[in-house]
Amino acid sequence: MEKRSNEPGAPDPGERPDAAVELPLGVRVAAAWSWRLIAIGLALAGFLWLIVQVRIIVIPLLIAILFTALLAPIVQWFERQGAPRWLGVVTALAVFVASVWVLITLIVSQMRTGFDDLAKRSEQVWWELRHWIESSPLGISAEELDKFVNQIFKTIERHQSEIWNGALGVATTFGQLVTGALLTLFSLIFLLIDGKRIWNWVLGFLPAKAHAPVDAAGRAGWISVGQYVRVQIFVAFVDAVGIGVGAALLGVPLPIPIAILVFLGSFIPFLGAITTGALAAFIALVYNGPVNALIMLGVVILVNQIEGHILQPLVMGNAVKVHPLGVVLAVSTGALLAGVPGALFAVPIAAAANSIVNTIVGKEWIPGSDPVAEYHRQDKIHHRARHRARNVAKLRRKEGNS
Repeated sequence: MEKRSNEPGAPDPGERPDAAVELPLGVRVAAAWSWRLIAIGLALAGFLWLIVQVRIIVIPLLIAILFTALLAPIVQWFERQGAPRWLGVVTALAVFVASVWVLITLIVSQMRTGFDDLAKRSEQVWWELRHWIESSPLGISAEELDKFVNQIFKTIERHQSEIWNGALGVATTFGQLVTGALLTLFSLIFLLIDGKRIWNWVLGFLPAKAHAPVDAAGRAGWISVGQYVRVQIFVAFVDAVGIGVGAALLGVPLPIPIAILVFLGSFIPFLGAITTGALAAFIALVYNGPVNALIMLGVVILVNQIEGHILQPLVMGNAVKVHPLGVVLAVSTGALLAGVPGALFAVPIAAAANSIVNTIVGKEWIPGSDPVAEYHRQDKIHHRARHRARNVAKLRRKEGNS
């Protein structure tokens, strides 16, 4: 009769070995992390797929959120002065519409007079360039040059949907543009008027224990988005003034449209200002020659260096708490995944995500509090106060009539 070993830890011959015990600890930890990361990746992929399906709604809503973060301080200032909220909302919307109207008017009025001449001069420069290449020792004929240029245009045409659309896509028809603009405007109005109520309504779908953490994280993310928008306007203004003044001093035509285009393009970090600055160098080449164009290109590079090494690290980095390398990677990833919309929204999303994660990790909320319940309680108090004020006003009118 066999004797069974009584040594501690000795395997039982009648039992099958347990994989959880036999596998090394590192393999078990890696496996546990792996399936969890796969689950998170699948959830994110499903979420992104859903966003792509409703992109005609998502993009205007995101634009409205950015504009709300920009205009909300105006509304809050009116409330601090004791003025009604609707007055602050009307003033903010008026400032926004007036600013957009001024930018569009300046671009259209300036380009209307200079665009035809720019097109004619561009054609003239192209034929001069062809003649110079044909007479140069490069050995390139006009037919080879035309074939090369046509190949470039065909490549751009084949990939233009990837360049402009990406996963999210942009409006490609007039109807989509109008629909997106109206949806952005309506979303902006309602977010300015009733943003707190909308946020608490969203929180109401979560369990009560999650109200305080999600509210604190959401508010931190909102602050980062507001700081990003305001700082980005400052950065875009510096880029526009620097390149616009440089173009004016060098005698480059259309300095005002150039400055406005640089201002608008700067909202796409790193890529927008370079692209619009290259347009300024091209206009300088067409009108003033290669030397002037090289100097203009130097001004563009200098302004972008100031933005990249001073404004972005110091001003933008301190405002949104995202390292410049993180900004570059976020913009590149956003452009790769979603084209122009992805590059536009990459930095504010990264800034908000950074603040949200830091708030949750630091547990920066009051334990046991419920902001949704507190909001409803304050709302009831204000409702009763308004009802009481209306009754008092009615009684006074009756006494005055009698």
